[in-house]
Amino acid sequence: MTSPSFDPDRDLLLLIDIQNDFCPGGALAVAGGHEIVPVVNGLTARFAHVALTQDWHPPGHRSFASAHPGRTPYESVTFPYGMQTLWPDHCVQGTPGADFHPALQVTRAELVIRKGFRSEIDSYSAFYENDRSTPTGLAGYLRERGFTRVVLCGLATDFCVAYSAIDARRLGFETVVVLAACRGIDLGGSLAAALTAMREAGVVLA
Repeated sequence: MTSPSFDPDRDLLLLIDIQNDFCPGGALAVAGGHEIVPVVNGLTARFAHVALTQDWHPPGHRSFASAHPGRTPYESVTFPYGMQTLWPDHCVQGTPGADFHPALQVTRAELVIRKGFRSEIDSYSAFYENDRSTPTGLAGYLRERGFTRVVLCGLATDFCVAYSAIDARRLGFETVVVLAACRGIDLGGSLAAALTAMREAGVVLA
């Protein structure tokens, strides 16, 4: 890992899915997810430009195990766009679980990207839905604003953070992930695999 020097006036800090359902007590809790909030708030205070992503599923989303009779959470099934993990119902639109963690400082955020709102397609990355072709519009926003480097943190390291970081590199942005401000789910070695994939993509792990 390295300790890059940030340019808080020209870099964008991207906070990934720091929501109640991903924190202890939530429907899809990441162990220690709440522990990152003070670290993230400290980062937010240092950056002039902050954006957030928010998982935002309609009821009955196809990525929910409950939408597949006989299936249980964390099984994998084949969707038209490839393999899909089935999840517990989480971050349903308008529910407390979809809200940002109450201690997260969000007032300075310039943009909120909601993802996963298309009922047939799950969405991990801040840049693309899981079909890998439907964009969220974030890349265009970054380019129009003149940002060339994205600094990421949030939940979970091995899914939404990693997918977002790898897509950011693929789209030509310098990319840093602050691991102290992330926590992972680690399904069957997914955390180690995600860290390797990020390094291979050229993501700086700080």
